Amino acid sequence: MHPALAPHDSETNVHAIWFVEPDTYDAVKAELPDMAGPWLDASGFKPEAGALTLFPAVNGGLGGAVFGLGAKSSPLRTPLLPGKLATSLPPSVYAFSNPPDNMELATLAFMLSAYRFDTYKTSGEQAFQYPRLVPQAGLHVETLALIADGARLAADLINRPANDMGPAELERAARHLAETHSAGLSVTKGDELISGGFPMIHAVGRAAGLSGERAPRLIDLIWGDSRDPKVTLIGKGVCFDTGGLDLKSADGMLLMKKDMGGAANVLGLASMIMEANLAIRLRVLIPAVENSIAGNAFRPGDILSSRKGLTVEIGNTDAEGRLVLADALALADEEEPDLLIDMATLTGAARVALGPDLPPFFTNDDALATGLEEASQRVFDPLWRLPLWPGYEAMLESKFAAISNVGRGRFAGAITAALFLNRFVEKAKSYVHFDIYGWRPTAMPGAPEGGAAQGIRALFTLLRERYAP
Repeated sequence: MHPALAPHDSETNVHAIWFVEPDTYDAVKAELPDMAGPWLDASGFKPEAGALTLFPAVNGGLGGAVFGLGAKSSPLRTPLLPGKLATSLPPSVYAFSNPPDNMELATLAFMLSAYRFDTYKTSGEQAFQYPRLVPQAGLHVETLALIADGARLAADLINRPANDMGPAELERAARHLAETHSAGLSVTKGDELISGGFPMIHAVGRAAGLSGERAPRLIDLIWGDSRDPKVTLIGKGVCFDTGGLDLKSADGMLLMKKDMGGAANVLGLASMIMEANLAIRLRVLIPAVENSIAGNAFRPGDILSSRKGLTVEIGNTDAEGRLVLADALALADEEEPDLLIDMATLTGAARVALGPDLPPFFTNDDALATGLEEASQRVFDPLWRLPLWPGYEAMLESKFAAISNVGRGRFAGAITAALFLNRFVEKAKSYVHFDIYGWRPTAMPGAPEGGAAQGIRALFTLLRERYAP
């Protein structure tokens, strides 16, 4: 049982939550317990989106709660709005008395909103009690729980500070997931990256040290039946990004613990896939590095070799994520997967274009794009397609190498980054790149502040429909 849920046979008194909207408010109010209507009138309650009022029982205890959904035209009214209850209700056990807009998503939103990252709090600060929800009979609670658990895994990994979430700790997280689901896991580390054919992962990560906890590495997890369709997930695992010799400002480094958000999200998605036992041969590749500064750091103007054989001129050492992804993409592409997915906290340009809550994705597969858009809307996990616009390929030209790691000028940074990655994929039957933020600046229903799972609920929905066991 998920910690935000309570069993149907809960011995605790279960309090009802009533959903109201302007058009049906009077009818629902007439069905409430005797004291509730006058209490709502006296308190001035209005059925606006997110409005919450508790009403007393005859004995003076808690009688129940009324929660406003708002008008159907309200931009605040979403299927995830009831998630706000998980942070607004006092500790007790509750059940939905009448249906919200979507019972499944409302229950999932409650579970997602109940997440707290309190690992570094003292024992007294961890003692906060949370409300719990008795789910409606007939809901697929196991599926909701594995989705919530995958999102929690992604958030937990991102929220950890870089001193506790370096390449070695990211490897341990992947290894724990592999052991939980009887998956295979191998790691190529330090100078083995050169002999193994991953020169750009080595170049980006070597300044943090080539041995020990901070050494760069490629984590490779494989699960499932080799006869099933091949789905490969790649996550950018830059555990901290100073910018390298093109040093970030102090403000620019404040959130750089989240630069492994792509890796965290693919591990969260992988946990959903394996827990659901989807009929795929899953591979997860995570280039885990720290972009540090030392005498052996790679430099602006350097020309690096890549696994694919393309030479890459370094226009900026702070565009390091695409370099480590490129070596991983080339490896994945060699076995011609049916579907290749990468997720990365890649560009500020994507945030300027779409903000922190709406990740763009890039693909040349129109059918995949349509499926992602439909799944995104259905589970309210926002995504937006941007084009792999071939006219911008010229921005990546280099006078001295096959390609530059940054585009000329300040235009179309998210698109040129996606075009760079696309150069390293040829054989995969279908490929999609996600440029996520991995962070929630402000809490929203179903999305707590801090490390964020983005796009993986929509991806899991699509994969579950394609590859149901």
